[in-house]
Amino acid sequence: MVTDQEGYIHLIEYLTKHLSLFENITSSQNITTSTIIETIEEELSCQIINVCQQNQELNFNERNTIIREVDSVLYDLEEVLAAVLNNKVTEEQTLFIKEFCNLIKSLFDEAITTSMNTM
Repeated sequence: MVTDQEGYIHLIEYLTKHLSLFENITSSQNITTSTIIETIEEELSCQIINVCQQNQELNFNERNTIIREVDSVLYDLEEVLAAVLNNKVTEEQTLFIKEFCNLIKSLFDEAITTSMNTM
């Protein structure tokens, strides 16, 4: 649905180009109480809930497909960010994670729109 699309590959490349954002954190940066993985899980969950709420016509199987895809996305993010997942997240990282999760949501929105138009 999403993880096998070219857009997803571009998003992972976008993430890898911004890995420096997750390295060399200084004490002058505003660090929150949440970890990077907690922030990713929260933001990704919120976006997928939005996808499902905005597409009430999705049936049970389609929603399950979305959940499986989100699990794959989360797994990929954990692989790329493995060394820093349990670090406290900075405000700058939080903004990046929110942007990234919004882009993931856009991929799901596009996939759902495309599948609805082909029915």
